[in-house]
Amino acid sequence: MGRGRLRIHLGAAPGVGKTYAMLSEAQRRVERGTDCVVGFVEHHDRPRTRALLEGLEQIPRRELEHRGAVLPEMDLDAVLARRPQVVLVDELAHTNVPGSRNAKRWQDVEELLAAGIDVLSTLNIQHLESLGDVVESITGVRQQETVPDEVVRRADQTELVDMTPEALRRRMAHGNVYQPDKVDAALSNYFRPGNLTALRELALLWVADRVDEYLQRYRSEHDVSAIWGSRERIVVGLTGGPEGRTLIRRAARLAEKGAGGEVLAVYIARGDGLTAASPGELAGQRTLVESLGGTFHHVVGDDVPAALLAFARAANATQIVLGSSRRKTWQYVFGPGVGATVARDSGPDLDVHIVTHEAIAKGRGLPVARGARLGRSRVAWGWAVAVAGPPVLAVLLSAFDPGLANDMLLFLALTVAAALLGGLRPALASAAFGSLLLNYFYTPPLHRWSVSDPKNIIAIVIFVAVGAAVASVVDLAARRTHQAARLRAESEILSFLAGNVLRGETGLEELLERVRETFGMESAALLERAGDVEPWTCAGRTGTGPALERPDDADVDVPVGDHMALVLTGRVLPAEDRRVLGAFAAQAAVALDRRRLRAEADRARTLAEGNRIRTALLAAVSHDLRTPLAGIKAAVSSLRSEDVDWSPEDRAELLEGIEGGADRLDHLVGNLLDMSRLHTGTVTPLIREVDLDEVAPMALGGVPEGSVTLDVPETLPMVAVDPGLLERALANVIENAVKYAPADTPVLVAASALADRVEVRVVDRGPGVPDDAKARIFEPFQRYGDAPRGAGVGLGLAVARGFTEAMGGSLNADDTPGGGLTMTLTLRAATPVTTETATLTETPATSATEATAGTGSPTAARTGPAGIAGPQPVRPAESGPVRPAEPERHSS
Repeated sequence: MGRGRLRIHLGAAPGVGKTYAMLSEAQRRVERGTDCVVGFVEHHDRPRTRALLEGLEQIPRRELEHRGAVLPEMDLDAVLARRPQVVLVDELAHTNVPGSRNAKRWQDVEELLAAGIDVLSTLNIQHLESLGDVVESITGVRQQETVPDEVVRRADQTELVDMTPEALRRRMAHGNVYQPDKVDAALSNYFRPGNLTALRELALLWVADRVDEYLQRYRSEHDVSAIWGSRERIVVGLTGGPEGRTLIRRAARLAEKGAGGEVLAVYIARGDGLTAASPGELAGQRTLVESLGGTFHHVVGDDVPAALLAFARAANATQIVLGSSRRKTWQYVFGPGVGATVARDSGPDLDVHIVTHEAIAKGRGLPVARGARLGRSRVAWGWAVAVAGPPVLAVLLSAFDPGLANDMLLFLALTVAAALLGGLRPALASAAFGSLLLNYFYTPPLHRWSVSDPKNIIAIVIFVAVGAAVASVVDLAARRTHQAARLRAESEILSFLAGNVLRGETGLEELLERVRETFGMESAALLERAGDVEPWTCAGRTGTGPALERPDDADVDVPVGDHMALVLTGRVLPAEDRRVLGAFAAQAAVALDRRRLRAEADRARTLAEGNRIRTALLAAVSHDLRTPLAGIKAAVSSLRSEDVDWSPEDRAELLEGIEGGADRLDHLVGNLLDMSRLHTGTVTPLIREVDLDEVAPMALGGVPEGSVTLDVPETLPMVAVDPGLLERALANVIENAVKYAPADTPVLVAASALADRVEVRVVDRGPGVPDDAKARIFEPFQRYGDAPRGAGVGLGLAVARGFTEAMGGSLNADDTPGGGLTMTLTLRAATPVTTETATLTETPATSATEATAGTGSPTAARTGPAGIAGPQPVRPAESGPVRPAEPERHSS
């Protein structure tokens, strides 16, 4: 029995039509005679989706009881017993109700596939495990219900169900996704055009990457070596010269002409030590290509054209961009050059672009660190001339006799040519071989190895000496050129490092990557230990290969002091490279120290902020607290006065003023103390499970009756919070909203369940706050607009956010559709919502707040699997009755 096939309908957001597409596919298969059943599909009360379910066999659902509610789940055993050809299983990321065989629905699907049953399923892009952080940064919502990427990658087919953000928002506005009363909140929050566009891009890119994987696997399985230009991939060959920036920009323009174009910049370095290019220039070119959306690659290879073509074919590239040669005309005697060789060997499947630039035919723009020595091909040519040249010349001279002097000059020219090509040894061989031929063929007695005329002996000796001298000069020049180029390369590297030290730009990982690329190594790491007997730990690492536990395991290690070492793997480097490696190692130690100093500076900054808060507290005490104190003192003085006979009404009014002033003073002092506790880190929440409908009404004590409409369903899951801190945070936010809401429009406080969290939204119809001021309203001692001095010290929202974050939640401000401000408190649910519809799926929202995340369902709000435990309860360092906050503007 073979494994079943999995087909996933992937969407960017709820409402794009994944379930509809899955049901349409099922209907087509049924028409073709396929045995297709519905294991679990949610139609969400959408008429067109519900209509597609008609005619399909549906496996009865299994009902499970949890927390007093009966919830339906897919009956896995019934599906396995039925053994259809194809089964429909909606919402792959769904968390099963406790009591089910598996915790996750994707695990149910794995069992179905193992049983040989094909599965059609649906998934939203935000539920992929690897994209959790990215989705949270886009939407502000952390997805707890996720599917491992490997599960989705193993799918036999992934079909993207796509819809533009504008079309999806129109669907929502027409009531095709959520109920009409939930649309405004959804459109203004989770379903904002920016959010939808970013999620759509994630879905498109993820599917495109999977298509690339499928294509590469197919090419590998079928041994396809030809390049398939399904996508423009442009490889830029860099030499490290100044023309590299021109080539990168040209390649970027070529990539923009086609959809999905990709630029891959590659530098081919020799594998024998320092690279030939300027490290500073290569760093600038790497920054440029990455800023244009491309990637930079470092490849080690002695044959540059072959390495470049191998890289391009491995990347399935369609075009190669090279610069016109910088060599002078006479230098072409040594070969056709990289550009001509690549163009000749590229074949019909690779287009080669030769781009002109300012350095054409001006010679090498940069000295070569290692390549300045005579190359292998050049030495081979030198030996060929030294061995084959003298016999060929002897044959040519046998046709006519120009005389011994001319013969010797011709053989000397051949020796000089061998010296220029191959250096000292080929030249000496040519001189020795030539002298023997001169002696045998051209000096009397002929065809003998003896010389009768002393003058001829002197001539042959001079010939050998001149050849050896010329060869020595050529070899010495090559070695001096190599040394000079190497010193210049080292000086450029050291200058680059010094510049980074002065600017403080290079982090530890970036520096280690620069070491690895400069020397063409597999990995680079910085190891350290606290003492001589302590184990080594890795402070930073880059590259591939196994992690090293000690410097002795590396191919190259450079100690930095007694307890730190820079280690590299890949190959053993020559001793002359250790000088530059020592500079890199010292800089790596400095980078590590800089990182730690930065952390200490952050801690010092936090202490300074606390000091600023204390200073502001003193200023608040000296000014804002005087107002209620002055009112209290005036009322008390009036009551104590014996000159006035106060009526009972007057006495009651004065006493009421004293009580109000005392309450006001208590509110101000409470907020000041709370902010002080927050900034000194003494707020330690006592986290326990609490029903939100018990806490929320208690937060309304400081607002007039009828000024707030409370919509907190009793069916919400319990939240893991500190009840006192939550009540205080809610009180501050609600009183803040009531203060500026129109008198005839009550503030709405609504709550809903979303996945593993509960959201409380405080919605007012006041003047609102501009976008650029939304971040500032949560800062301490900030008032927005023309709030009067008596309106508070500007701490209400700062305290509310601090308490909310201390409990693991968040507090954010958004515009209310139609005008006003909406404050959203996100709290952790004590038990996560169980149905897939509560985690940004296509379930209709149960309240205005649920629509902000694009999901939610009445069923989801009632229950969820237990087991998410908060931190261990710790009694707050400072406890006492919760005080309602003084009313302040939204910037309080």
